[in-house]
Amino acid sequence: MIPGPRNSITDVAGLRVGNAEDHRLKSGTTVLVADKPFIASVDVMGGAPGARETELLAPDKMVQEVDALVLSGGSAFGLDAASGVMDGLRAIGRGFRVETATIPIVPGAIIFDLLNGGEKDWTDNPYVALGRQALAAARTEFAQGTVGAGTGALTANLKGGLGSASLVLPSGHIVGALVVANPTGSVTMGDSAHFWASPFEVDGEFGGRGPLVAPLSFAQSARTKRDGTSAIANTTIAIVATDAVLSKAQAKRMAVAAQDGIARSASPSHTPVDGDLVFSVATGDKPILDPILDVIHLGHAASVCLARAMARAIYLATPAPGDIVPTWQQKWGNR
Repeated sequence: MIPGPRNSITDVAGLRVGNAEDHRLKSGTTVLVADKPFIASVDVMGGAPGARETELLAPDKMVQEVDALVLSGGSAFGLDAASGVMDGLRAIGRGFRVETATIPIVPGAIIFDLLNGGEKDWTDNPYVALGRQALAAARTEFAQGTVGAGTGALTANLKGGLGSASLVLPSGHIVGALVVANPTGSVTMGDSAHFWASPFEVDGEFGGRGPLVAPLSFAQSARTKRDGTSAIANTTIAIVATDAVLSKAQAKRMAVAAQDGIARSASPSHTPVDGDLVFSVATGDKPILDPILDVIHLGHAASVCLARAMARAIYLATPAPGDIVPTWQQKWGNR
């Protein structure tokens, strides 16, 4: 497997990512935007999702392209981050045209991070401003770990975060993933430094520890936040993207396949208390030659990238005052 030059979703040409966060809140917002509108779809497998404008992403709906996607902390409050992104896009004339009206199309999804030790004492919803700030910060190079929507993310036993990864396929297509890793399950095998995603690791990108050799009990493999005293704050939300020319229906299949990446990197996953959701994006720069085989390969690459991005999110997380769980680096970095 060969990553793109940045090993991030922005290896897909034209895509940019912006982060904005408030470390007092222990929360933030992440935006994916492109040079032009793009095909998008979505798949939801968690039992407790929080999302905005996802119904229009179904293959049978009229709107074919969107202007940006938003991943945010803040639970339902964080859905307002998309309003800030809409304001920023409208100011530069981006959006769906209906006669003289311009309406930016900005679907979004949120994680629950309201019980992570941050101060949530706001009077006015802060996520509108965070959304606009994240849009303004959108670049091809962006930070990962404790930034953006991953600022207050948690896993069952470690701090979560924002992660990204990419792959270059033999066909020449590029696939990338961007994820906010905040699952109720564990991203490492039991109470160890070994990531569930280790079989898919490339060039030691999340520590090079490999898989755990010792067998795990059911309890070790099913560890969740509810087992201890840490906050019950769940959901993994992600975006997978490619430069391939795909229809909305084909993009939907890529989102479905990419859900395997969450299952490969968090145990358990897709639970009743997670809102696991994956957006898919196709920028349409490179045609596909085989509408069946190429779509299969794109879906598989998306799932692999998402699994790796999940592990990178936890591996790159950094400590902050008031944290209620350690980072991977604090617990395992020097062992």
